[in-house]
Amino acid sequence: NGGIVVLALLDVGLVDGPGVDLLIFENPFPGWIELGEVAVSEDGVIWTAFPCEPYDEAQGYPGCAGINPVLSHPDNGIDATDPNVAGGDAFDLAQIGVKRARFVRITDTGTNTYDGTSGGFDLDALAVVNGEIID
Repeated sequence: NGGIVVLALLDVGLVDGPGVDLLIFENPFPGWIELGEVAVSEDGVIWTAFPCEPYDEAQGYPGCAGINPVLSHPDNGIDATDPNVAGGDAFDLAQIGVKRARFVRITDTGTNTYDGTSGGFDLDALAVVNGEIID
């Protein structure tokens, strides 16, 4: 609850391509939403965050991760890099004016849709949809 995770993309970095560039998988359940704010960086120092509205339930918490169920699984044949079928939450670098990123940071917003203090954003995975090999 309130934690932060920073992931370094070692082999394939994010690039701004057509449409969705990054999928975040948290796998919420009805009545159990744990939201995260997503930010990206090329150098791990300067960060650009996607606008996240963790208090806007009426609009479905726009821009936050931890909203949509995960549909992809290694055993079901659903491609985790296909935003049309994979589930999870989609992010497009063009939305925040970023061309490339090698780091992804997710910050738990501390807003949960259930009572308790131990809940928080549970990162299951992320998928690079548009990427390029890092030299």
